[in-house]
Amino acid sequence: MTALPTAGELTRSERLDRLPFTRKHGRLLGTAGIGWALDAMDVGLVSFVIAALVQQWGLSTTETSWIASIGFVGMAIGATVGGLLADRIGRRSVFALTLIVYGLATGASALVGSLAALLALRFVVGLGLGAELPVASTLISEFAPKRIRGRVVVWLEAFWAVGWIAAAVIGTFVVGASDDGWRWGLAIGMAPAIFSIVVRWGMPESVRYLEAKGRLPEAERTVRSFEEAAGVPAAASAGAGAGVAAADATRTAAPRASIWSRELRGRTIALWVVWFCINFSYYGAFIWIPSLLVAQGFSLVRSFEFTLIITIAQLPGYAVSAFLIEKWGRRPTLTVFLVGSALAAAWYGTASTEAMIIAAGCTLSFFNLGAWGALYAIGPELYPTDVRGTGTGAAAGFGRIASILAPLAVPLLLGAGGTIALFGVFAAAFAVAAIAAWTLPERRGRPLD
Repeated sequence: MTALPTAGELTRSERLDRLPFTRKHGRLLGTAGIGWALDAMDVGLVSFVIAALVQQWGLSTTETSWIASIGFVGMAIGATVGGLLADRIGRRSVFALTLIVYGLATGASALVGSLAALLALRFVVGLGLGAELPVASTLISEFAPKRIRGRVVVWLEAFWAVGWIAAAVIGTFVVGASDDGWRWGLAIGMAPAIFSIVVRWGMPESVRYLEAKGRLPEAERTVRSFEEAAGVPAAASAGAGAGVAAADATRTAAPRASIWSRELRGRTIALWVVWFCINFSYYGAFIWIPSLLVAQGFSLVRSFEFTLIITIAQLPGYAVSAFLIEKWGRRPTLTVFLVGSALAAAWYGTASTEAMIIAAGCTLSFFNLGAWGALYAIGPELYPTDVRGTGTGAAAGFGRIASILAPLAVPLLLGAGGTIALFGVFAAAFAVAAIAAWTLPERRGRPLD
C-alpha cells in the first residue's frame, strides 16, 4: 500500500485539495452564498418593481426596458473591472466592496421621484452586482477540494434561487401590497451593505492569490487553519517542504498568462458564447415574465404568485446539477441542462392555460438554473490563478451585453411575432449555448493549476 505524501512533499494547493469538506468550508460557502442570495434578490426584485411602476407611473415599454437594461450595463462593466481587480487586490476585498456599492445604491433607489434618478442608481447597482458574482465563484473554487469542487460551486450558485425566491416573496407581499410597496422592497435591498462588514472580516483570502502576490506566510497560515479544521495534526503539515518551495519558485518566475493566448483562446471564445446566449435567454424571460403575465390579463398579485411558484422550481434544478456535475462531468451536465432549457423555452412560448404556464415555467426554471450552476462551476477551472478572476469576469462582462439587449429586444420580438416568436428566439439561444458548451474542456477532478 502506497503511503500518502507528507505536507512537505505537497504544494499548498494540493494540501487544500486533499482535505474533506469541513465546517470551515461550510462557513466560507455560507458567507459567500448569503452575498450571492442578496445579489439575486436585488436582480429579481427589479422585475416586480417594473410591473408596479408601469401601473403607478404609466411607463412605456421602452422606459421599463431601460430600467432593466441599465442595470445590466453596469453589470457588464462591473464584471470585467471586478475580475481584473480580483487578480490585483484580492478576491475578498473586491467581494466586500461590491456589496457596499450595490447595497447603498439599492437603498437610495427607494427614495427616487423620477425615472432618470432611478436609472442612474440602477446603473450603480449594476456595477456592484456584476463584479460580485465571478469573484465569489472564483474564491469558492480556489478553496473547495478538487473532488467536489464543481458540486460546491453549484451549491454556491443555488443561493441564487434563495435570493430570487426572497425577491418573489417581497414582490408578492411587499411590492404588491400598496402604492409605496416598491419603495419598501428596494429599501430592504440595503442589507448587502451591512453584510459587507461580515464578509470583509470573516472570509479568508484566496491561498492561490496570496501565493501569486508573494504573501507566502499568510498563505501558509490560511492553509494550516483549514487543515486544523479537518483535524490534520500539526506535525503532518509543519513547515513548507520541497513541494511548496518548488511551487513558490516556479510561481515567482512564471510570466503572467493571457486569456487570449494560444492555449486559452478557444475556451475563452466558447465560454463567452455560452455566457452571452444564456444571459440573453434568462434575463429576457425572467425579467419580463411578471409583466408578460399582466399583459395576458392576470392581475398584478396573481402574476407575482405565478412567478413565485415558477421560481421555487430553481431549487431542484440546482440539486440535480450539483449531483450530476461530479458524476457526468462539467461539460455534459452543462450541455444537457442547456438543451433542456431550449425545449422548455419553446414549450413556454406555446403555453396558454394557467396549468401550462406554470408547468412550462417551472421546467424552464429547473433546467435554466441548473445550467447556471454548471456554468459557474466550469468557468474558474478553465484558467490559471493569475488570470482566473480576469477570465471569469471577462466572460461574465461579455454575457452582460446580452442581458442589456434582452429586455430591450423583448418588446420588438413581441410586436413581430408574439410570445411564440419571443420564446422561440430564447430557445434558439439556449441551443447555440449548448453547442458551444460541448466544445469546452472537461476538468472534473483535476487541480485548478
